[in-house]
Amino acid sequence: MKNLFITGLVGVGLLGTSLAALATDAHTRVIATTCLSCHGPDGKSKSAMPSLAGIDKAYFVAQMKAFKSGQRPASVMHRHAQGYTDQEFEKMGEYFAAMK
Repeated sequence: MKNLFITGLVGVGLLGTSLAALATDAHTRVIATTCLSCHGPDGKSKSAMPSLAGIDKAYFVAQMKAFKSGQRPASVMHRHAQGYTDQEFEKMGEYFAAMK
């Protein structure tokens, strides 16, 4: 019965959520979700904003640190980046890299 339930969940695609996303801690999911209002609800942007789904973790972290330090120019990203720690950048990078 348990295997049938698990198979059913997998069969419906876990309601659109990847297994990697489910394994992510709640804090990371919450802070990463704030990015999705501009970068696409599933991390796949349909506008001029870059997509985050599947982004290389190291690239994501480097860009966020550059926004935070002011090395990379931006209209709003430098303000967003100020609110996060390097550890949170790492966790968000893992989260977005795991999105498909």
